[in-house]
Amino acid sequence: MNDADARTVRAGRRTLEIKRPGKVLFPGGAGAEEYTKGDLADYYRSVAPYMLPHLRGRPLMLERYPDGVDGQRFMQKNVPEHYPDWITRAEVPKEGGTVTHAVCDDTATLLYLTDQACLTLHRWLSRTDRAGGPNHPDQLVFDLDPPDDDFARVREAAGRVRELLEELGLPAAPMTTGSRGVHLVVRLDGRSDFDEVRAFAHDVAELLASRHPDRLTTAARKEDRGDRLYLDVQRNAYAQTAVAPYTVRARPGAPVAVPLAWEQLDDPGLHARRWTIADAVDQAGTDPWSALPGRGRALGPARRCLADIGS
Repeated sequence: MNDADARTVRAGRRTLEIKRPGKVLFPGGAGAEEYTKGDLADYYRSVAPYMLPHLRGRPLMLERYPDGVDGQRFMQKNVPEHYPDWITRAEVPKEGGTVTHAVCDDTATLLYLTDQACLTLHRWLSRTDRAGGPNHPDQLVFDLDPPDDDFARVREAAGRVRELLEELGLPAAPMTTGSRGVHLVVRLDGRSDFDEVRAFAHDVAELLASRHPDRLTTAARKEDRGDRLYLDVQRNAYAQTAVAPYTVRARPGAPVAVPLAWEQLDDPGLHARRWTIADAVDQAGTDPWSALPGRGRALGPARRCLADIGS
């Protein structure tokens, strides 16, 4: 391998190689910028201080594109044998056995995964390094999935979900997905298990859909949704994942899933793919979730409040 085939990068105490940094992962054209593996590595290295707090301790599912976004996609759960031993692993139960996921605890791991052409990191909503273990999520996610690219509908739905969550005493924070919609993230104290959290999220979504039946739906089948926005709570289950904050999406132009401050949703120019690897670090530096409480909320009081509202 000659110098043009690899680039050496330093990450903390480790030195890594980014092989074939000039390989195009995101072809340009039709108004989209072209980006290489080297560009992706530069982005993830720059955003690491803001991204790693959202990744540490969480099992990952890796979305890899060895031949770029126009090539074959690989969804990877198990850690391959050739991964270096300094990458943290999390062995978690599954039906009939266990599965060992990679955990991204440092910049070196993030860059190693980039070299493996991992574009998107999907994280668990629970941590394996906290009390309660992997079956007790410390986050709840509402995925607002519109039927088209009309972001005004996403903005409207986010406001309705936020309003109800505030009634329940649960602060939420918005994040563009880098695709079409928005995730609303609620921090929990980790005492409730996935079954309890998912049931609660389902009840919240059902109440919202009943209040706005012409705008919102909980129908899992696309053909049953019509032109209504889908309130997806299916990620709030054991072994399910959600895209990580600041991760890159496998779409033209390398859009990024970016946390927002609530007032940014009022910007009429905002859409789910507003930020890319060219400028997402600037948004990260504004600390958009600074208003979100650092300590997660217990679900019990919110569940009792929801029962009173729905009765």
